[in-house]
Amino acid sequence: MTVHAFEVTAADGTTRSLGDFSGKTLLIVNVASKCGLTPQYEGLQSLYRDLQGRGLEILGFPCNQFGGQEPGTDAEIQDFCSTNFDVTFPVLAKVDVNGPDAAPLFTHLRAEAPGDFGPANGFLYEHVKNTRPEAIGTDEVKWNFTKFLVDGTGKVVRRYEPTTAPEEIRADLDALLPA
Repeated sequence: MTVHAFEVTAADGTTRSLGDFSGKTLLIVNVASKCGLTPQYEGLQSLYRDLQGRGLEILGFPCNQFGGQEPGTDAEIQDFCSTNFDVTFPVLAKVDVNGPDAAPLFTHLRAEAPGDFGPANGFLYEHVKNTRPEAIGTDEVKWNFTKFLVDGTGKVVRRYEPTTAPEEIRADLDALLPA
């Protein structure tokens, strides 16, 4: 199964097939408006602006599972992203990324790229170790702004933990995208 087999809900409540992105390189990110990492929206938008013409699509999925840092409605989230970060990539409907109500897409992403979350993640590792110790050593998404890179065939290529800034992903994107 590939990412293209999944359907997701847009912020306006409509359903969208990820099959529509066949041939595109995807960066799928769980996002939040009130997180210390929220400024990563700037880096994500910069990547999108620079690389969309080469086939990059970024899909943001708001999630309120980490410290209640995405409490708004889908409409409020859209307004926040547009007003504060001039986001033009799709920010879809709010989802759970872990647990029994996790969106099937994120269950798939986690299974395909379980991550490598450890002490090298510094402050965030210490925070998760203290607040969610049961998540350490699992495939769970550990925090907001976890990023999944998907190639044009829908295969999950890599997972980037939240402390990886968008600009650090640029070389991997350049390698996947046509020149």
